[in-house]
Amino acid sequence: MNSRLGMKNTKMVMALAIAILIFTLAPDSAFAHVSEQGFVLLLPTRLYIISGTAAVAITLLVITLIPASVVTTLFQVRKTGISANIRFENTISVASTFALLALVFLGFYGPYDPLKNLLPLVIWTLWWQGFLFAQAIFGNLWHWLNPWTGIYHLIKGDLDRPGFLQLPAWLGRKPGILAFVLFTAFSLVDIAPDNPARLAVVVLVYWFYTFAGMIIFGARDWLDRAECFTMLFRLFSLLSVISIENGKVHLGFPGWRLINAPKPDLGIAILAIMMLAAGSFDGLNETFWWLGNIGINPLEFPGRSQVIWPNFLGLLAAVILLPVCFATCIYVGLKLADETRQFPLAFAGFALTVIPIATGYHFSHYLTSFMVNIQYTLAAFSDPLGNGADYLHLGRFYVTSGFLNSHHSVKIIWLLQAALVVAGHIVAVLLSHCLTIRIFANSPKATNTQMPLAMFMISYTVFGLWLLASPRGL
Repeated sequence: MNSRLGMKNTKMVMALAIAILIFTLAPDSAFAHVSEQGFVLLLPTRLYIISGTAAVAITLLVITLIPASVVTTLFQVRKTGISANIRFENTISVASTFALLALVFLGFYGPYDPLKNLLPLVIWTLWWQGFLFAQAIFGNLWHWLNPWTGIYHLIKGDLDRPGFLQLPAWLGRKPGILAFVLFTAFSLVDIAPDNPARLAVVVLVYWFYTFAGMIIFGARDWLDRAECFTMLFRLFSLLSVISIENGKVHLGFPGWRLINAPKPDLGIAILAIMMLAAGSFDGLNETFWWLGNIGINPLEFPGRSQVIWPNFLGLLAAVILLPVCFATCIYVGLKLADETRQFPLAFAGFALTVIPIATGYHFSHYLTSFMVNIQYTLAAFSDPLGNGADYLHLGRFYVTSGFLNSHHSVKIIWLLQAALVVAGHIVAVLLSHCLTIRIFANSPKATNTQMPLAMFMISYTVFGLWLLASPRGL
């Protein structure tokens, strides 16, 4: 009986695959663009089609053909026997605190130009664009570099020491989720998030807000439930191939820690989906399509002050609707398999599988911006006060964006961006397949539960590729 049901499900999946492939291969035109105000390039439509088709084909291949044992073995931990006792974590954190204060000082008293001031360059380029991706490669670096735990240890001692008050249990992780939404709103909606003095005030206020919360409610509880960056960076670090546990180095396929991590709660699951939504809207709000729909001529952009409310409402819609859509896909899949009682477990688990997609899109979305702004950052390190110093001996240093003016180099960049988006999709599908096997013990019902989620991931991959290929008006 089970074999018949399995064959039936396989035929249904393959029929759906054919329909999707026909739809995907339908000819259409596409305009591709790889940087803000950089170089608008007409790329062959086949690049977009091939990437989307590959995502579809690999998804269906994984669901229908790859044996369960292969997938589960893929995500097993490999113990290397290598020791890595990293000490002085509190010292590193204290050093990070003083480095942050130095950056805040430069925000107030350094160059006014955001492209010459180290504070916005470090915050938006090194930290938000680069460090977030580094977390997914090298693991939880934020554990050592966060600017609060070292100072707290000097004042209060053990991080597990309780605070004066207890953070109410009913709040869950809502404070951290709210902080993440506010941070995203500041970066996308505020009129001048890269203004050095303005950013310095925000950074300083958030540092004291977080430290006060740690003192009042206890460091561990506050960081785990109310400090959005600790929560966010920990999620990204779960994608890393490397982990140091009890002084031992463990390795595995990208995402193995996501599968082997303790069951996440609802708050972490929602944050994971909202992270994907916010990153996507970060790209969407710059496209001609979005600007046209809110009544803005993308070729005569009037300034951020004219799009504050449309962008704010659009961001809120994104971070609310995407978790709802994701939950609906999970529920429909479980309904098809008559397993709706598994919804809380499935939603919390499958939410983490979108992290590879978010990571791939984060890298792709910020790649060209990072390639240009990292040069400005290097120049600013050489002359932090803007007084003509050259501490790094760079000499006559010129920032170049010449790689955006060549058809050949732009094509390579776009292919790399598309490849990372599709690679993130592939890892996400493998993770969701492994999780399905664990929940349903490789039952024939497993295929039914995966189909709506697979369609969600395919759609989001195509959406991510479309964002990369869409001309921008900012």
